[in-house]
Amino acid sequence: MNRRTYLYLGLISAVAFAAIGVWRFTLGAAQPGDGPDAERAAGKNLPLSQVVLFNSGVGYFQREGAVEGNTRVDLTFPVSDINDLLKSLVLPDIGDGKVSTVSYDSQEPVEKTLKSFALDLTNNPTLGQIINQARGEKIEVVLQQNGAAQPGNVTGVVIGMEVQHAPGPKDTLVDVDVLNLLCAEGVRSVSLSQVQRLRFLNGSLDAEFRRALEVLAAAHNSQKRTVSLNFAGEGKRTVKLGYVVENPIWKTSYRLVLDKKGKPSLQGWAIVENTSDEDWKDVRMALISSRPISFQMDLYQPLFVPRPTIEPELFASLRPPTYQGALNGQLGGGLGALGGGLGALGGGLGALGGGLGALGGLGGGQLGQNGVGQVARVNPYQNQANLNSIIDPTTGAPLNFENNRLNYEELQQRRQQLRDNKDKAKKIGSVVALDPSGVASSATAAEIGDYFQYIIEQKVALPRQKSAMLPIVNQPVEGARVSIYNEAVQAKFPLLGLRFKNTTGQDLMQGPVSVYEGGTYAGDGRIMDLQPNEERLLSFAIDQGVEIKAEHAGSTEKLIAVKVVKGVMYVTHKLRETKCYQVKNRSPQDRDLIIEHPIRDEWQLVALEKVNEVSRDVYRFDQAVAAGKTAKLDVVEERSRTNVAGLAATDDQAIKVFLSGNVASDKLKEALNKALAFKAELASTRRDLTQVQNRLKAITEDQTRLRANLANVPPTSAAYKRYLEKFDTQETEIEKLQKSIEDKQEAERTQQGAYDSYLTGLSVE
Repeated sequence: MNRRTYLYLGLISAVAFAAIGVWRFTLGAAQPGDGPDAERAAGKNLPLSQVVLFNSGVGYFQREGAVEGNTRVDLTFPVSDINDLLKSLVLPDIGDGKVSTVSYDSQEPVEKTLKSFALDLTNNPTLGQIINQARGEKIEVVLQQNGAAQPGNVTGVVIGMEVQHAPGPKDTLVDVDVLNLLCAEGVRSVSLSQVQRLRFLNGSLDAEFRRALEVLAAAHNSQKRTVSLNFAGEGKRTVKLGYVVENPIWKTSYRLVLDKKGKPSLQGWAIVENTSDEDWKDVRMALISSRPISFQMDLYQPLFVPRPTIEPELFASLRPPTYQGALNGQLGGGLGALGGGLGALGGGLGALGGGLGALGGLGGGQLGQNGVGQVARVNPYQNQANLNSIIDPTTGAPLNFENNRLNYEELQQRRQQLRDNKDKAKKIGSVVALDPSGVASSATAAEIGDYFQYIIEQKVALPRQKSAMLPIVNQPVEGARVSIYNEAVQAKFPLLGLRFKNTTGQDLMQGPVSVYEGGTYAGDGRIMDLQPNEERLLSFAIDQGVEIKAEHAGSTEKLIAVKVVKGVMYVTHKLRETKCYQVKNRSPQDRDLIIEHPIRDEWQLVALEKVNEVSRDVYRFDQAVAAGKTAKLDVVEERSRTNVAGLAATDDQAIKVFLSGNVASDKLKEALNKALAFKAELASTRRDLTQVQNRLKAITEDQTRLRANLANVPPTSAAYKRYLEKFDTQETEIEKLQKSIEDKQEAERTQQGAYDSYLTGLSVE
């Protein structure tokens, strides 16, 4: 094996480690989990011991088991859980040991990983093709004993494989695979059919071969990845690991059983689901009502940050300058030599590329025997495959393994593929138990900070892809039968229900409630989260024995306040509306009726003391109705409405209404009268101004007529003299009217300014 071959093997080892994608964090200098003396334990040595489920779509899983010495434990996880695992994995090694390394499989295709090993196992190679990849390596071959003189073992260096032709039946030729070895006594050919077994004497090559087989075995399930945990220490000790991964939320459902006396008993069940591919065997389980903040982050995919390419400052000074004019021959020859040098450099790189191409087969091959009159045969052991021969199943294009970086679009496509491969199995169990004495609660409730948890007292066994119902509550509660009416829910009939109190001493999570009365199904209801000793209404059926009619009984509007602030008038009216609920009880039993009246924005109840309870959306009134009797409930509400308008723009008649009423104060009436006086004076001035302007306009139009007449009659005529005298009289009057208009405009401006100044400073209630 020459120096170039060793260089090629070094490059392959580097690519192999990059393709495997092993992430390691080291707590000590040693790596015992990777050494040849490390023991390997299957995942069953760390079985699930505890499961904690939350209402935020995640679950905490804890594994626990005993290890001894330096041990590696292999666990498998779905691809979709790897990111959560990398984010939340915690490894407390109890005892004198420690955690040295955690490694996991790469996200790259298995073909790329297999091609990174010294022996390429892609495309299902034959034994001869595997041996041919090990050319130059020393092996030991055990042969079949066909004669006493034939040796049993042969040790030598692999020269290569070839196909020879041997006589077959009926004058035919058959292909015989032959292994050529360089032994101590010389070159020896061994028929592959005589080989019973062989082994590689190079320990590194043998380890690579075994590692490639492990990768091939792990790739049988493309949706799983192996995570290896390496524990370092001495002696036997207990180790634990915990992690948080996606899991269906746990749910609750309840059964409320009413006995013959109407006393309720509550039975609660927790619904849990094992959607994983692992059986839960005798695990401790806790159900937590909190919703911790949980998110996903892509830590599994290698990400590369683009970096700018910086041109050295001296690079510009190294560029050859350009000159005008022709170059002489000698200088051209020199440049040509320089070009040849660069070409030689390109050739050297090309030779390197060719060498890497030949590396794909770890050695070339030779042509088959080419006898006279025979067709040349290609050596089947010559490796024709290369890294670009693998087709991407999603695009149909060859995969480019030379560049391990993903662009943004490829990263998004891979994320979408992982999301599409996630199988979210959801199964709902159903158990109905009418006899509360037959079911015992197997959970202990405890309050921790701001959330609540149920600890299942008995260990739980739940096979994969199965769901289970666990009893968490089985206690009597306090309750009374009621009928609940809400016009928005049912306009004609109320609903049968209960007002019950949570006397279980435990928090009750939201969920459906099936009600049974006297051993018979009575209906379904639903409750929200309920704290201990909290009361809540529950409806489960329509009460057809009681009929209710809700109608609008009238509305009124009344002026209640008037004020002026900086010339702006605020007029407030109070609106009052009455809603009448008429109840008819046709049933033979008395009814305790709860009428829910909606809470409206800006409306207030007139008689708030009649309200028994107020929720976020409704007022609740208690109304007792005897059997066969009627009842009536009036709900009166009020709201205030304020109209805003400028006092200057307010109609005089509206102001006079305020002055004649008893709502406005005397001070406000005085201010309003003064404002009306200002307004009247200003209006009078504007009327006078308009009259003067109209008189001036009429005279001006008449002068136009006079000018036309003066132009058409003789100057010596009597008509001419009369027109001229009238024209002169009008000119005098025009001068007076113009002066009057100027005076009145000035008065208007003065009065308007005084009026505006008065209104701006006017604030009175």
